Amino acid sequence: MIQIVFENTHFIICDKPAGVLSTPSRFEEDDARLCLGTALQKEKGFQIFPVNRLDFEVSGLVVYAKTAEAHRKANAWFEHKTVKKTYRALTTGQSYAHIPANVPNEKLKLTPEVGNTFEWRCRLLRGKRRAYESPQGKECLTVAVFRGMQGDYQVWDLNPVTGRSHQLRFDLSRHGFPIVGDKLYGSTVELADNRIALRSYRIDFANANGASALGLPEFLEISSL
Repeated sequence: MIQIVFENTHFIICDKPAGVLSTPSRFEEDDARLCLGTALQKEKGFQIFPVNRLDFEVSGLVVYAKTAEAHRKANAWFEHKTVKKTYRALTTGQSYAHIPANVPNEKLKLTPEVGNTFEWRCRLLRGKRRAYESPQGKECLTVAVFRGMQGDYQVWDLNPVTGRSHQLRFDLSRHGFPIVGDKLYGSTVELADNRIALRSYRIDFANANGASALGLPEFLEISSL
């Protein structure tokens, strides 16, 4: 379960598998799901501090700090959006069949070509299970680039400029492109092992103030889907 892709005296960066928690859930004592942060802390024998998180069903790069000071600095990078995260997603072709009739949606027809870039904005509010659009929600911006086809599925690179919970899953779904395996947001494709076809495969630290002084590279990239 523990796949370390980078480690120095300040940080540990792992490739989290899908179907594993990044950090303990609110119901830790009654939650039997595997947790990467807990396992990593036990293996290392000292406290670690989560910097970013991925949904249970999502795989890819997760950053943990080894010290409270490194944690404080890294939190500031993410808060001020100086770290750029890139995700790879597979989706089915555009369809709005999963959007309930009572949910407002312009249902714009999109026929993306390779390299097309979209900026998607909304106000996102997180409910108990899923996110939804609301005037009371937080401002949300996703940059999506269409990369072409992989077999029967469309390939997207996604940059969440804002880091809202379920942001990428919601944005693709509301534009008619539910992520493969993401039944919560409308996918009709079922994947095994509690996973969806969404992976955080690159983190750029080049614009993060002080990152190089803490030994971080300009970027880290692992295999995409």
